[in-house]
Amino acid sequence: MEMFEKAARLKLRFNTVRGLVSVEALYDMPLTSRNGFDLDSVARIINSNIKGMGEESFVSTTANTPAKIEEELKLEIVKHIIAVDLKAAEDAKARKTRVEKRQKLMELLAKKQDAALEGLSADEIMTELNALDDPA
Repeated sequence: MEMFEKAARLKLRFNTVRGLVSVEALYDMPLTSRNGFDLDSVARIINSNIKGMGEESFVSTTANTPAKIEEELKLEIVKHIIAVDLKAAEDAKARKTRVEKRQKLMELLAKKQDAALEGLSADEIMTELNALDDPA
């Protein structure tokens, strides 16, 4: 069963500094923040819970309790959402860089075209103007 389907079936909720939130609400949270309401803090809380569920018995071989399995699922979900957000931020940065480079190239092209026009003789300029005025 896919992890998000498991989360929906288990009605998972995630502890935050503002209380419990759903999986859907995690997508609206920032990666980090100053107030602690962020995905990094949620992941740290879950990771701390998992570490706190360490080995309870040296005799029992069942280290994976249902609660620990649920916490591990929560951590995988949060890590997935963090990865998606990091990829989106990286893609946005690359897109911005491409747009800025395209703008610079367009400005350079306009300058080159202007320079080429400035290099025309008076007769060539008149020929160009006449060609623009002729509707044919």
